[in-house]
Amino acid sequence: MKAGVWSAAPWTTVQEKPAGEKGCILRAGKGAAALPAEELELIQRSLNGDLEAWGKIVTRYKEAVFAVTLSILRNWADAEDATQDAFIRAYENLRHYDLSRKFSTWLFTVAANVAKNALRKRKRQKEPPLVEAEDDPAEEVHQDLRLAAVRRAVADLPEVYRMPVMLYYWHGLPVEEIAQVLGIPSGTVKTRLYRARALIRAKLVEEGVIRDAVG
Repeated sequence: MKAGVWSAAPWTTVQEKPAGEKGCILRAGKGAAALPAEELELIQRSLNGDLEAWGKIVTRYKEAVFAVTLSILRNWADAEDATQDAFIRAYENLRHYDLSRKFSTWLFTVAANVAKNALRKRKRQKEPPLVEAEDDPAEEVHQDLRLAAVRRAVADLPEVYRMPVMLYYWHGLPVEEIAQVLGIPSGTVKTRLYRARALIRAKLVEEGVIRDAVG
């Protein structure tokens, strides 16, 4: 039985490859130029069972992947589990990664699929409580009431609006990449961001956090 190995970063429990078992070496073909050489090297090393290289990839993307899973599951513990599962799934399927796509886009798509599967499974069971702003460890650092209100407003958004907002504003993903992750046109992403901003603003006005310019 192969031993489970933790890399230097969280959410990286993967199975170490047996001696002599190597992954496919990725070839730089058409569309691969956009992939940074350093990232390509880490991926190739990971394919060959280098867990230190995979740990560096996890460290780079763990917060953004967690944002993807949290935006879907809305439960801190479930999102942590899904994030770990997403990195395991990505590692196991790394040989199927297409160099014509940005690695982050592929990884976030894997994470979204894992989280959606977890959500479907959870709905067949008892629904756990949603994430509340007070349960967010970040709130211990960010005491600003306005920020807390914004976080609550984002958490209350329907999933179709919540995920684009978290990826765009919290993790700086461009509209085009969000569109690829969600499998929707860029124009739809822009529309959802616009509607999400309107919903957030309405919520903040309702709570008295900001004033309605019209009123």
